Amino acid sequence: MFANRYHPPGTAPGTLTAGTKTNPVFTLIQYDATSYDERRVEGVEDFFDVRGSGKVNWIDLDGLGDLVALQKLADRFALHPLALEDVLHAPQRPKIEEYQDYFFIVAQVPVRDGAHRIGFEQASLFLGSDFLITIQENPKTDIFSEVRSRLRTGRGFGRTRGHDYLAYAILDSIVDQYFPILEALGETIENLEDELLARPRHESLVRMHEVKRVLLNIRRNIWPMRDLFNSLIRDESGLITHDTTLFLRDCYDHTVRLMDVVESYRDLMASMMDIYLSSIEMRTNEVMRVLTVVSTTFIPLTLVSGIYGMNFEAIPGAKSPYGFWVCMGGMLFMALSMLAIFRKRKWI
Repeated sequence: MFANRYHPPGTAPGTLTAGTKTNPVFTLIQYDATSYDERRVEGVEDFFDVRGSGKVNWIDLDGLGDLVALQKLADRFALHPLALEDVLHAPQRPKIEEYQDYFFIVAQVPVRDGAHRIGFEQASLFLGSDFLITIQENPKTDIFSEVRSRLRTGRGFGRTRGHDYLAYAILDSIVDQYFPILEALGETIENLEDELLARPRHESLVRMHEVKRVLLNIRRNIWPMRDLFNSLIRDESGLITHDTTLFLRDCYDHTVRLMDVVESYRDLMASMMDIYLSSIEMRTNEVMRVLTVVSTTFIPLTLVSGIYGMNFEAIPGAKSPYGFWVCMGGMLFMALSMLAIFRKRKWI
């Protein structure tokens, strides 16, 4: 849950180590209002001449296994070693850092890992005036597929805007991926609530802890995203145009909505824990009440059987041929009378 890649203590800052063993996939996308070109390239050297083309240049790397290629790319685009270190040592807290002529942005993308598990993949963005570099952890999952699809078909404003709008579109797609996950969590919470009210079980408690763990991770990643968008909206470097700022405000509103949903779900989970404990306590009280009634009912019966079990011959009815049945009938009458009294007083 809290796994993190990091250097051994004492390692010099900016030291780079490969994040994964998977070789990256390199993709170059160049477009403007009238043209679109997307192609896979063999190495980072194919990216070196894209600047100054007059088009939007989107350089995408899927995978962190080729440290040499990442270093070459960093040298060509003057990417700071500390920023590259954050790329390799995922997961990082979502953030934005401003360097001399580019922004370094980190975001966490929610990814479904099985039916009920939610994982997170780090997306790193380097936004310059004439380039956008995106780096993903896993080449098997394309977390930017929707953005690529809109650019291919020319839907939306993407093909008529610059690099800053492309960065916005990517960040917006990341934020949007939280909504269906929270919707699914909401349905799970509703089912858990019904289950707790009907018949709480240990499995319900396990599922509650799983949901709380997912909500905790989502909150850890959404909260700093709000600050990230706030910083982009207030940018004074010139990398973000006024038109793109208007769209970024919408992303900021989405993160606020997500935080409201997460907080409301966390409150629901806290109240559901109280419901679970109250239900368990009520069931325990019901069991104790039944056991108390049974024990109280058998106390006088035990007393009678104990008296007639004593070794005395002068006990009334001890030598009568009907003594045993009279004693059993009297004990049965006492038990039924006590149960009737308990029921009348609504103790059972």
